[in-house]
Amino acid sequence: MPMKKRAFLVLFALSLTTLAGCATLQSLLNGAFKKPTLKFKTARLANASLSDATVDLVYELDNPNALGLKLASVDYAFFVEGKQLVAGTPKSGVNLKANGKSQLVFPANVKFADIAPVVTTFLNKDAAAFKAQGTLGIQTPLGVLKFPLEKEGTFPVPKIPQVQFQSPRITNITLSGATVEFPLAITNRNAFPLPVAGITGALKVAGANVGNLSTGNLGMLDGSGTKQVTLPLTINFASAASAAMALRSGGNAQVSLTGNLTSDAQSVPLNLSQLLNFTK
Repeated sequence: MPMKKRAFLVLFALSLTTLAGCATLQSLLNGAFKKPTLKFKTARLANASLSDATVDLVYELDNPNALGLKLASVDYAFFVEGKQLVAGTPKSGVNLKANGKSQLVFPANVKFADIAPVVTTFLNKDAAAFKAQGTLGIQTPLGVLKFPLEKEGTFPVPKIPQVQFQSPRITNITLSGATVEFPLAITNRNAFPLPVAGITGALKVAGANVGNLSTGNLGMLDGSGTKQVTLPLTINFASAASAAMALRSGGNAQVSLTGNLTSDAQSVPLNLSQLLNFTK
C-alpha cells in the first residue's frame, strides 16, 4: 500500500476515534449534568422615601451540580405602571454556587414623579404594578443555557406618615400672651424605614393665626415606628384674640396646622385639625 494512502487511512481512523470520543463525552455530560432551575422569589423596596425607592426583584438559581457555574449574559427590561425604567443587573461572570442556591438581584430606582404627574396621587395607592422581561444566560459545560425572566406583580407604595397633635401644655401665661408646647406624634405607616426631612406649617388656635411651627429634620422613622416631637410657640394675644380667650379659660380649643411634610426631595401637603385639651 502506498505511503500516502496508508497515512490517509490512519488519519481517517484517528478522526473517527476522536469524533466517537467527543460524542461519548457529550453523552456522558448530558447524562451527568442536571439543568439548574431559576425561580422568582420576591419584589422588595429598599431606600424608600416619598420621592423614590429602589425596587429589588430577587431571583434564585438552584444549581444541583457539583460544578460551580457562571452568569454569562443578562437581557433585562423593567416596567412600572406600564413605563419602562432604567434597571440594574448582576454583572456577567458572577460565580453561582455548586450544589446550592444563589440569589440574583435586579435593582431599579423608581422616581415617582416619572410614574405619575401628581406624586401624591401615586402615594395614595396601596401598590404599584411592575413587569419584568428578558433572559438570563448561564455558562455550563453544555454551553450557555437561557432562562426567561418574565414576571408581573406588585410592590407596596410608600405611605405618607400619619401626623397627630397630642394635648398642648401651657408653660407660661401673662396678660399679653402665652407660651404653649405643642406635642406632635409622627407615625410611619410602612414596615420599612422612611426619612422625614421635616414638618412645617401655619398654626391656628380657635380660628386665629398664632404663628408657624417647624420640626427641623426628623431623620429616619423606624418601620411602623412613632417619633414624638414637642414644639414650643409664644402666642401674642393682641394678634390672636380668639386664641387668647381659649387659652385664658383653658379647656378645649380647635387647633389646625396647614403646611407640608417633606421626605427626601418630595413635599406633600399636610392639613391637621383637631379639638385639643390645653393643660397647664
